[in-house]
Amino acid sequence: MSDLPIGYWLKHLDRLIENDFDRVLSSESLGRRHWQVLTSLHKEPGTVADLDRRLAPFLEEDEPTVAPVVDQLRARGWVEGQQPLSLTAAGETAHEALFEKVSDARRRLAQGISDQEYRATVDVLERMSANLERG
Repeated sequence: MSDLPIGYWLKHLDRLIENDFDRVLSSESLGRRHWQVLTSLHKEPGTVADLDRRLAPFLEEDEPTVAPVVDQLRARGWVEGQQPLSLTAAGETAHEALFEKVSDARRRLAQGISDQEYRATVDVLERMSANLERG
């Protein structure tokens, strides 16, 4: 067992996930944030403000909004509308194709980890977050 603290492993894993997503999506000149916006709009249309709220845990300090990502996806013809934004037919098709690549990346990430271990890990992280959110 490592003597390194949980914060080290959380940041290290987040960087690895970010880099892996960027590698997986780079063939489409996309990154993790593009995928998150596509998935969020696939699940439920919304405004940029809605997307910012949904994706707030993923945004960096120098990235306060997903508006530039929305603009990039709109330029590809994958997003339309304003109030609310939604995926176009081409956006839905792109999401479906990217879903396969992302699913492969997630399988690699969880290789050798049982569903029970994965769920237990997420549960522990969720409770740790709640502890700190309560102050």
